Amino acid sequence: MSCFPYYAKGEVIKGFGRGSKELGIPTANFPEDVVEKLPEAIQGGVYYGWANVDNGPAYEMVMSIGNNPYYNNEKRSMETHIIHTFSEDFYGSTLKTVMLGFIRPMKNFSSLDELVTEIHADILAARENLELPENSSHKHNNFFFGSDQKQS
Repeated sequence: MSCFPYYAKGEVIKGFGRGSKELGIPTANFPEDVVEKLPEAIQGGVYYGWANVDNGPAYEMVMSIGNNPYYNNEKRSMETHIIHTFSEDFYGSTLKTVMLGFIRPMKNFSSLDELVTEIHADILAARENLELPENSSHKHNNFFFGSDQKQS
């Protein structure tokens, strides 16, 4: 897609509360104003890239963009799963992400187990793609450390 890399920056807001509790896969959610700025080319689906919180280290991430049909959400969201274990929640912190590629379109699932299995497959696909030199180099992008003004 010609829109990659796509940079986004915003305050972490409370989401639906399902990531950590129901799925065991915590997510950091962008506010609506960041979601509304997404290019038209970025449709509902799962994407991969890098993310950091408050100018800390950049970690691998997967991001779900869309209405999440399994939950019948009415509003489009950007839910980022940072592939790292944080010691505490970071609501109100600044989240920066760079999306580098597409994993799969948004789809519905017949069970919660099926959804969780698919998310784990997405994480594996993200890790494999982020090992490629053209993707791994973005981990050190100045955007993450405050000196680049790219943002959505």
